[in-house]
Amino acid sequence: MKRTEILKYFVNILAVVLTGAIAYLFIAYGLHYKNLSFIAVHFNLLLSVSAVIIGIITLAGVLFFVFGKQSIYRLIICFLIFVDICASVFYVLCATGLIGKINSVEALRSYISATGGWTAVIFILFCFLQVVLLPVPGSVAVAVGVAMFGPLKCALFSFIGIFVGSIVAFAVGRWIGYKAVCWIVGKDSLDKWLNKIKGKDYLILSLMFLLPMFPDDVLCFVAGLSSMGWIYFLIMITVTRAISVFSTAYSFELIPFTTWWGILIWVVLAALVALSFWLVCKYSDRIDAFIKSKFKISKRKR
Repeated sequence: MKRTEILKYFVNILAVVLTGAIAYLFIAYGLHYKNLSFIAVHFNLLLSVSAVIIGIITLAGVLFFVFGKQSIYRLIICFLIFVDICASVFYVLCATGLIGKINSVEALRSYISATGGWTAVIFILFCFLQVVLLPVPGSVAVAVGVAMFGPLKCALFSFIGIFVGSIVAFAVGRWIGYKAVCWIVGKDSLDKWLNKIKGKDYLILSLMFLLPMFPDDVLCFVAGLSSMGWIYFLIMITVTRAISVFSTAYSFELIPFTTWWGILIWVVLAALVALSFWLVCKYSDRIDAFIKSKFKISKRKR
């Protein structure tokens, strides 16, 4: 093995170890403040559980890199970076004592209102990173945003961050190309989705962006590598992101998970989404031809 390859090998392993260590340190220092009675009572247990979980994730990252599973290794790195961000926020909340003062959704929203616009800017940035870097489902970000801002502001802030992130991801796929997207999302994942949409990229991608069960962050990079044009992408991403973000935000507010009827509604909605996608896939050729004829789409070279 050449010296440069050995150095690259060492740097990759060091990267996953350092991101894991940073996450644990922020969590441990935050727990040491013992602002909440729950933390004070279960301090040793929380410290041990945090160490075990982060240790397992870090070890998994090292092993996946050693055995050549690059896509999973990169996913773990991105996840640990996300944990680092959350752990640093947790530390700040504990160090300032705010975690003990914010004991309800109303108190959280009142505190956010008092901080001005900085919290909104940070949330928008998080939604942007969720698309281009962080392996966090959009629905999770929206759920957190609803608790912080309420459904309307959450939907607006989420849409801004996700929309800009989607454009950046599409541009990376279109202008930088296959190798760059491979590094970001992993070759196996990218090839899988390219094969799924081959010949039906306008229809299939539009539906995947609209339905909540697909990794729309990865699909933005995939769209950049497809035959989809800029105008269609901008129209499609505006419509689908607006529908998905606003419907998800208000769904979390209006349909609770704590009641039997709320759970029943979510089950029915999930079944309807699955049925809709199955029907569209079954008649995908006809619908794809219809969409292309309406937009006068012609094949172009990649």
